[in-house]
Amino acid sequence: MNLEILCTQVQELAREVGRFIYDERLKFTAEDIIHKGKSDMVTYVDKTAEAKIVTALRELLPGSGFIAEEGTAVDNGEKYRWVIDPLDGTTNYIHGISPFCVSIALMEDQEIVMGVIYEISLNEMFYAWKGSKAYLNGNEIQVSKAATTADALIATGFPYYDFSKLDNYLEAMNYFMRNSHGMRRLGSAAADLAYVAAGRFEGFYEHALHSWDVAAGIIIIKQAGGRVCDFHGGENYLFGGEMIACNASYFDEFYSIVHQHLG
Repeated sequence: MNLEILCTQVQELAREVGRFIYDERLKFTAEDIIHKGKSDMVTYVDKTAEAKIVTALRELLPGSGFIAEEGTAVDNGEKYRWVIDPLDGTTNYIHGISPFCVSIALMEDQEIVMGVIYEISLNEMFYAWKGSKAYLNGNEIQVSKAATTADALIATGFPYYDFSKLDNYLEAMNYFMRNSHGMRRLGSAAADLAYVAAGRFEGFYEHALHSWDVAAGIIIIKQAGGRVCDFHGGENYLFGGEMIACNASYFDEFYSIVHQHLG
């Protein structure tokens, strides 16, 4: 398997689906929104986009399995599995704000070997594969070199269904707001991770995540020179529901702060 060629094909697919998503943004109404939870919404756009992605990926890699947010296809323990979020940032999309992304990753057994994140509004394609550099629209990207909280811009996400760590979240936010360049909450974990890889953010943390939120971002950050872990410094970040992502220079300090409040 040539991962570079496959990655190029997946980028083309992400861009095609992104055009569909963008063109549909003014067509749906409140009646088209399905509430999976109070703040967890889905539209026919999400579902149709996922179906388009699954159909195309089955042709690109026959026999592969799927871990997909909207359940269009399933994982049956195949050697190769695609991890898909057809529209990361649905709430942003519904309200007409950015960012919102297509996120597609490929796993070989338990290893992520390719990731593509397409931020639709800005037409920014982030991608990497096993053994490659990380790229944005054809140009190599790297994590930033800032080494302290005082020099860092921090990204996080707000819980929308699991509020068990809310007080701890507020404590961590209080620390970062007082001691860093500031905090941002974009509403798309895929975009947050892509921006860490590109050096726009120094660090990102969030809990109550799903594998499809983060899978593509994990390999893009690693290939850009960054590091990821869970809130305890371990490797249970793909399916464990929590993640810290950071540049290498700042990682130890950033991890210690997040772990203190949320570990």
